[in-house]
Amino acid sequence: MRALVVEDYAPVRSAVSEGLAEHGFAVDTAADGEEGLWLAESNPYDVVVLDLMLPKLDGLTVLRRMRAKGSGAAVLLLTAKDAVDDRVRGLDLGADDYLAKPFAFAELLARVRALVRRRYDTRDPMIRIDDLEIDTTRRTVRRGGEAVTLSAREYALLEYLAMRSGQLVTRTDIWAHVYDFNSDTHSNVVDVYIGYLRKKLEREGGHKLIHTRRGQGYVLGVE
Repeated sequence: MRALVVEDYAPVRSAVSEGLAEHGFAVDTAADGEEGLWLAESNPYDVVVLDLMLPKLDGLTVLRRMRAKGSGAAVLLLTAKDAVDDRVRGLDLGADDYLAKPFAFAELLARVRALVRRRYDTRDPMIRIDDLEIDTTRRTVRRGGEAVTLSAREYALLEYLAMRSGQLVTRTDIWAHVYDFNSDTHSNVVDVYIGYLRKKLEREGGHKLIHTRRGQGYVLGVE
């Protein structure tokens, strides 16, 4: 999933962005509200981690303008411990959750994962499609009870397809949400990684789960 971290304090920004990246997120960062708003309006993020106290534009202004432009990204506000009024205003303006500073990264990660599941209407962290099981908390995959070993990029692609199981996912969607693929939109890198997934997931006698819609994209599911 693709995340944006908007935080002016460099140590917190680095810790959060690096932590999310280590857990499979494609992460962009901004150090002030203006840059954060520009990024949020320019890219289809799944989740935005947004500090309230920012230079140039404060977090509530960024949030209000995001929602006014129709942004559907989930927003997790980072607030001061005693900023109750700001938290209430943020929730009223369309924030999805908040976390008071100082916080443990493990809690932030859990909240971000919950927001992503809610965004894709997948409340259970275990996604099951036929005999395929994807544990989005541990980032492990099993098919027919057997463990499937995936690279970080393969897992990121599979998780995104699984979050939208049964739906057509275009190559443009994949390039936008699985950030590493975005470097060359004219290459066949998506098709290559779809091929890798098929080889690792297909089982003799089992259902094919990844289906190609020629000229359109892919569908993960049983047909």
